[in-house]
Amino acid sequence: MQITNMLTTIDGYAKTQPNTAVYNMLGESHTYADLKRDSDGLAAYVDSLNISPKSLVMVFGGQQYEMLATFVGLSKAGHAYAPVDVNSANERITNILEIGQPSLIIAIDPLPVNVEQIPVITLSDLHHSFSTQNKYTMTHPVSADENYYIIFTSGTTGLPKGVQISHNNLLSFTNWMINSETFRVPNHPQMLAQPPYSFDLSVMYWAPTLALGGTLYALPKQVTENFKTLFATLPRLPIDVWTSTPSFVDMAMLSEDFNDMNLPSIKYFYFDGEELTVNTVTKLHERFPTARIVNAYGPTEATVALSAVQITPTMIAQAERLPIGYPKPDSPTFIIDDDGNVLPTGKMGEIIVSGPGVSKGYINNPEKTEQAFFTFHNQQAYHTGDLGFFDTAGRLHYGGRLDFQIKFNGFRIELEEVSQVLSMSKYVSAAVAVPRYNEQHKVQNLLAFIRLRPGFREIFGKDMLLTKAIKEDIKANMMPYMMPSRFLYRDELPLTPNGKINIKSLISEVNKR
Repeated sequence: MQITNMLTTIDGYAKTQPNTAVYNMLGESHTYADLKRDSDGLAAYVDSLNISPKSLVMVFGGQQYEMLATFVGLSKAGHAYAPVDVNSANERITNILEIGQPSLIIAIDPLPVNVEQIPVITLSDLHHSFSTQNKYTMTHPVSADENYYIIFTSGTTGLPKGVQISHNNLLSFTNWMINSETFRVPNHPQMLAQPPYSFDLSVMYWAPTLALGGTLYALPKQVTENFKTLFATLPRLPIDVWTSTPSFVDMAMLSEDFNDMNLPSIKYFYFDGEELTVNTVTKLHERFPTARIVNAYGPTEATVALSAVQITPTMIAQAERLPIGYPKPDSPTFIIDDDGNVLPTGKMGEIIVSGPGVSKGYINNPEKTEQAFFTFHNQQAYHTGDLGFFDTAGRLHYGGRLDFQIKFNGFRIELEEVSQVLSMSKYVSAAVAVPRYNEQHKVQNLLAFIRLRPGFREIFGKDMLLTKAIKEDIKANMMPYMMPSRFLYRDELPLTPNGKINIKSLISEVNKR
């Protein structure tokens, strides 16, 4: 099945299966007929406002149904949308407004910053628009290379960048995912909707679900932040596809009840957004031995993911870094050296991706666009800033971030590789390697932040004994010069708003002066 238009596909289900649930948040359900009615109503209302055609609209909120209905309505009215999460810092919201220059704001949750020059649609305005339009004819929807949505990067260093994703970019990703033998997305998928809409991992759940007439089961942040509530809620969700970062499934596995006996409907796990470790996938495979586990990779700038692979028991048994996939057929992916030359199989270099999934660049930021985007073999291409190599089977392997490499005692060390090896220990649930710098900004020593698997702190008692046991456990896989000099134990590791382990936060913490 190839879809040629996301909006007509979604509207089509309002005719063929109007009473099927498209969205369910903790029992509050909305159908495809509801979605068409509400998005049509909003599109008509937005048209009546006479804002600039094809201009950007900022949408502020959480995991509510109204977010989805707003996205569809804006696309019908020909406007790109920029989702901004309700938990965003005020400074980030202000930065996005300054950079994106939206013509309109739709505040599904109350906006925490003052806005004077831009019109704001409130939740009550939105509900009113939903109920006042019976039919809407799409005469100027978002199409082709026009922007469908804009995701602003995390901006942990410097200002956030608004990645422009067109309708064609979205179709490239969606058609690959729903037709791929790797994902094998079921028809009418029942999909977990947990990552916030401001994180492009969310596209991995909503795009295939809407393309195939399925149902999204949303988990709001107030549920995911409370372990007791989360563990009580998960078994009640009739999902067959789980999409998240590895960090979120690690959190779910803190409950011994997270297994195929209690959640028998889950048959697929899709991971993206951060590195999937052998430690995480080993535990998951023990809990869900018959489930299909897919590891995907890709930057926001390449529309969610550019490669994916099913993780097999053989890959797990090898206890090495897991492959990150076979590239999308329409997205030629290369490994290049510092001079831009394509490297042969097995050689490590920078991963670059080209083809119809690659963004046109950053909104209102020509300087950053020119630095990151270029033409390669007559196609739009992007510098990922990630190291990698291809193996002889054509699978892509991740070698870490170019900007997470450090030089220590004369050795070049990849922080994520150290974290990966630490995570191989049977005592470790999650680990992060962090450099401490001296006043000359040279690496003084390497620290390890560790979250233990349940029960081991009580068994060992003292941190010193724990550290000795972990070092002994991983010494066969860790070069001596890579071994952290100090181990710090935490009940929880900090996460970014997108659910990734916040390495930069820990680096900042240990280097405060």
